[in-house]
Parts: sequence; structure tokens; C-alpha cells
Amino acid sequence: MASISTDKRTGRRRVLFVAPDGKRKCIRLGKIAMRAAETVRIHVEHLAGAAAHGHAPPDDTSQWLAKRDGELLDKLVAVGLAKPREDATATLGAWLDSYVAKRTDVKESTATTYRHTRRNLVEFFGAGKPLREITPGDADEWRLYLMEQELSPNTVRRRSAYAKQFFGAAVRKGIIASNPFADLKGSVLPVRERMHFITRADAAAVLAACPDTQWRLLFTLSRFGGLRCPSEHLGLRWGDIDWERSRFTVHSPKTEHHPGGEQRIVPIFPELRPHLEAAFDEAEPGTEYVITRYRDTNTNLRTQLQRVIAKAGLDPWPKLFQNLRATRQTELEESFPSHVVCAWIGNSRAVAEKHYLQVTPEHFERAAQAAQNPAQSAHESPGQAQTAHGPEVKKPRKSPGLAECVTTCPGVPVGDAGLEPATSTL
Repeated sequence: MASISTDKRTGRRRVLFVAPDGKRKCIRLGKIAMRAAETVRIHVEHLAGAAAHGHAPPDDTSQWLAKRDGELLDKLVAVGLAKPREDATATLGAWLDSYVAKRTDVKESTATTYRHTRRNLVEFFGAGKPLREITPGDADEWRLYLMEQELSPNTVRRRSAYAKQFFGAAVRKGIIASNPFADLKGSVLPVRERMHFITRADAAAVLAACPDTQWRLLFTLSRFGGLRCPSEHLGLRWGDIDWERSRFTVHSPKTEHHPGGEQRIVPIFPELRPHLEAAFDEAEPGTEYVITRYRDTNTNLRTQLQRVIAKAGLDPWPKLFQNLRATRQTELEESFPSHVVCAWIGNSRAVAEKHYLQVTPEHFERAAQAAQNPAQSAHESPGQAQTAHGPEVKKPRKSPGLAECVTTCPGVPVGDAGLEPATSTL
């Protein structure tokens, strides 16, 4: 317990308490009002209790401590109730550099976005700006500044989320009392006008224009396997292919930080098998990876695919690889339960609905046909419907090579992830 002692002769006050080391200590406050001294006493008691029992102090005490500086902070440090605050980390540039350097746990794509966000913050506020002087109003103006840079709305949202993360860490370190970026929206929104369904006819034209077996496999793994490109393609090994049971294991760096998200089992769909077999026949003995020609991290697969699409006589669609993956999920949802498709694609239902599933022209055509022939539609089950995406599927659970996977492939939930980070052009 902490108490207040007042010198009757001088009127000076001090807070008495027992430190975590068991010694009785005091903090001299000088001539201050009893109400102000009582505030200090309460927070000193909370800090001493937290230090003694090894837990964090209450939020209001942490916020109070973050606002202390000068002589009182020095006194709290002297009695072991606060850590010395380095002036360098109290400025924007130094804090951001310190935070980014310590985040060795994130992938390079995330680190790149960290650096872009840091650059935007320093350009707007200046590297020497004290963190405590940045207000929520300043954060609003910074967001408007990003919009003036002609960044996409989702890029603005992503960088706002990272700015919120940077300053949230400063709050937890006790450098600032509150997060000025806390109210900025950071969730990415679906951009419907950039969603595109790649029909089987267009896919066939692109396959015919592919220059070699490796490119045909890259394309089919995206369009008919639903893999994220390039990370999941380049991580695929021949040892992951189970030819006998018509399935293969996909290793997913994107979702490995989620429980059970480090890998998933995907069927060897009929559209995939001939291209996998062709690549296997061409592979040198002892070859480990399925994709061998494009493993250089500097290889720009997106640009090369644009050339292949142009050679096929088609116009490149937005989000080249993302839409191939989204197209496959939309197709599979026509024939298999959603939780099974999400397990194969490696995302959650929420992400699928927000960023993947599309309404295609074929949906409207089938609806119109059903309206014209309601009697036939009433006797036709969803599993028996002839779709525009492939042959009639009467009973998917008995499809060769897929039945066992449907029943044994665990529906392991993964986090709300699944978007391969786009290569930054900034």
C-alpha cells in the first residue's frame, strides 16, 4: 500500500510505499495540492503492485505514466517504478526505425509495406516530430495526404492499418498515452470492378499460347488448382504429390502463422493431372521442386503472363493470378460444399465471400432457363445441373480420386487471409 506524508512545517508532501525489493521508499512531491498528491499515490500503488507480481499495470495507470516527463518521471525511474525513456525513441523517425528493425518475424513483403508506410509518415510529419505531439486530427490529415498521392483506397487503408500498428506498439511501450491513428479504417474492401471470371475457353487459349510445360503448369496450378502465385507454386515439391490418391500437399507461407494454416491438401483435379505428368516426365532425376525455371525472386511472372495472354489474343484481366484463383473457387462452389472448397483453396468463408466468389454471366443464363422451364428445374438437384464450367457432375462424392479427399481432408480453419501480397510498384 502507498500513503501520503505531509510535513506540517513546510507543507511538502511525499508518497511512501514498499518497493518490489521489499524496501520502504518515497517519492518527494514538494508543495502540491492533496488531490494531485492522491492521484500520484494511486498510480504509484498500482505500479508497485504490478512490478511486485509481474503483471501489467491498469490501463489508466499506463496512460498516466506515458504522459509523465521531466522531474516526476526521473523520480519514478529512480525508485524502480518506470523505465528511463530514451529521447531518441520519442521521435517519429527513430521510433519507426527501431520498430521496423525489430520486426524480424515478418515476411519480406510485409517489411516492404512497413517501409512504404514509414516513408509516408516521415514525409508528412518529419523524422524529428515527437510522437506525443501527433494528434488524432493530424492522423486524419495524414490520411488525406495519402489520398492526394493517388494511391488506391485499399492501399490507403493498408498503410493506415500499419500506422495504427506502429503507434499501438508505442502505447504499449509507454512512450505515448493513446494511439492517434486508432480511429482510421484499415480493413481492405473488395473492389468488384477488378474481379474477373476467366472462362474455360479463355483458359484454353492461354494454355495454347504458353511457351513451355513449366508455364502451362504454372497457369493450371493457378486456374484449376487455386494456388497462390508465386509462393505456393515455388514451394511445391515432387514429394508432395500423391499420385495414387490423386492429391497433393500445398505449403502456404501466406497462412502458416495461423493454426493449421501451414499446409493443406488439394485434389489433383482432372485438368491438372496431364500438366503435372508432363512436368514430371521432363524433370531430371533427383529434381526436388516441381517448378524449376522461374525460381529467381527477380522473375516477374505477372509481366510474362501478360505477354502470354496477349499472344492468345486476349486482353489482360485485372489482378492476373488472384482472379485465376478466385475463378476456381467460384467454379468449385457449384459442385462441392463451401467448407470443403475453402479447405482446398486455403481461405475462410468470410474471405471467400468478400474477395473471391463472383456472379458470372452463366448464373444469369441458368436462372433464366430455370424460369422458362420450372418443371425440369424442380426435378434437377444442384449436383446434377449441367454447368458452363465443365461436364455434368451427378454425385461429386463418388468422383474418382476426389471422394477420399472430401471425407479425409480436414476442414482446418485458417485465418482471414488468402490474398497473395501484390508486388509493390512504389
